[in-house]
Amino acid sequence: MALFDQRLQEIHNQLTGKELSVRELVDASFQRIGQTDASIQAFLTLNEEEAQKAANELDKQLQEGGERGLLFGLPAGIKDNIVTEGLRTTCASQFLSNYDPIYDATVVKKLKAAQSVTIGKLNMDEFAMGGSNENSSFYPTRNPWSLDHVPGGSSGGSAASVAAGQVYFSLGSDTGGSIRQPAAYCGIVGLKPTYGLVSRFGLVAFASSLDQIGPLTKNVEDSAYVLQAIAGYDASDSTSAKVEVPDYIGQLSGDVKGLRIGVPKEYLGAGIDPQVREAVLAALKQFEDLGATWEEVSLPHTEYAVATYYLLASSEASSNLARFDGVRYGVRADNPDNLLELYRKSRSQGFGPEVKRRIMLGTYALSSGYYDAYYLKAQKVRTLIKQDFDNVFESYDLIIGPTAPTPAFRIGEQVGDPLTMYLNDICTIPVSLAGIPAISVPCGFSGGLPIGLQIIGKAFDESTVLRAAHAYEQHTDHHKQRPPL
Repeated sequence: MALFDQRLQEIHNQLTGKELSVRELVDASFQRIGQTDASIQAFLTLNEEEAQKAANELDKQLQEGGERGLLFGLPAGIKDNIVTEGLRTTCASQFLSNYDPIYDATVVKKLKAAQSVTIGKLNMDEFAMGGSNENSSFYPTRNPWSLDHVPGGSSGGSAASVAAGQVYFSLGSDTGGSIRQPAAYCGIVGLKPTYGLVSRFGLVAFASSLDQIGPLTKNVEDSAYVLQAIAGYDASDSTSAKVEVPDYIGQLSGDVKGLRIGVPKEYLGAGIDPQVREAVLAALKQFEDLGATWEEVSLPHTEYAVATYYLLASSEASSNLARFDGVRYGVRADNPDNLLELYRKSRSQGFGPEVKRRIMLGTYALSSGYYDAYYLKAQKVRTLIKQDFDNVFESYDLIIGPTAPTPAFRIGEQVGDPLTMYLNDICTIPVSLAGIPAISVPCGFSGGLPIGLQIIGKAFDESTVLRAAHAYEQHTDHHKQRPPL
C-alpha cells in the first residue's frame, strides 16, 4: 500500500531510474487485492494474465528507452459499466453476467494510450442505480474505513479499491453524485467533469443527459493527470463537447488569492450532520487563510433537485434499459411460451429490485397523460436549477459545501427506505442537473469515518476547481490518512 501512497511523479521517477518495474507495480496491486478483497469485495472481475503481459511489454519499452505515457505503468481499476474488450462487463447485474464486450470504451482506449494497466472491473450498484453499493446483484462492497459501513455508490467499488490501496487510481461514473459521494465516504478524491468533457462512448447508459465518467484518486494532482489523459472531444459520442483541453497539471499553482467563493445556505441547513458542517466551515477558514474570500449565497431551487433528478433519471433509464430484452445480448430466460413471455421473464429475472423500481417510475412519468405533469415539468425545474448556478457564478468563481450530508451509514441501515437513501445525494444532484464540474476532497472525520468537501466550478472550468482543491490539500493532511486495514 505504501507504494501506491506515493505521488505519480515519484513513481515515474523510480521507473525511469530503474529502481522499480511496472511488473512490480502490477504484482503489488494483485498482492494487495489478495490480502484485502475478501473483506472489501471491491472487484467483480480480475484481469491478471493480461495485466502481467501488459506490464512486461511496458518494462521492455522502458529498457529500450521508449516514450512514457502520462499514466505509464500505473495499475487502474475500471467501474464495471465501462466496456472493456474481452474483459467481462456486467454492470453488477445478473442480466449481463455473461457479457464479454467486443470493443473498448473511448476512455479505456485513452488509458491504454497513456500506458496505464487495467487490473480489473469494479463492483457497483446495478446499472449505477444506488448510493450504497448494496444494489449490486453479486455482493455489496464494504467501506475500508469500517467494514460494517457502506462505501457509497454507485461507484463504491471504484472508491473502496483506491482507498484500500488495491489500485493506483480508478474510473467511475457520476449520474447524480456517484463519483463524489463514494469518494467522500471513503476519504479519497473524486472528480465529476463537466458534462461532455469526457466521452461517454462505451459507458452503459443509465441517464444519458446526466452520466459522466471521471477519476477517483488519492490526491488532487493525480486527479489532474487522469483527467488530462481521458478528456477531449470524441466523434463517437454525440454529446461530446468540442472544447480545448487545457493543461490541468500545469495550473496546479497552489495560489487561490482573490478567489471568490459562494457557500449555499441550503447546503449547510437542516439535515446536515453538525460535524460535517463544522468540517466544511473549517475548510472555508483555511481558504480564507490562503487569500480567498467567501460569502453565503442561495440556490433557491435546491429543495426540488432530488424529485427532479429521480423523475428525469428514471425516465431516461426506462428508455435506455428497454434494449435489455433477452434477445440480443445478456442472459435469456429459459423456455418462454412466446416472444412477450421471453421479454417479461428475462427482465423479471435479470433486473434487481432498485432497477425495476426506477424503470417503473420512469415509464409512468413518460406515459400518456402524465408526461406533461411529471417529465416536462421536471425538465423546466432542471432549467431553473441551472439558472441558480449561473446567477451565483456571475459574482463568484467557485461554490463550496459538503459532498454528502452525513458520513457513511451502516450496511442495511437504509436499504428498506429508498426515499431516505435518495436524500443522501441532496448536495450532489443539483450539480449533475446543471452539468457543471465538481470535486470531492477529504476535509475531516466524524467517528472515524471520512467527510468530503465539494468544490463546484463553472462549466469547463476544471482548472480552477482543481487549483482550489490542490491548494486546500497542500495545507491539510486529511488526504494522507489511511484506513486501518
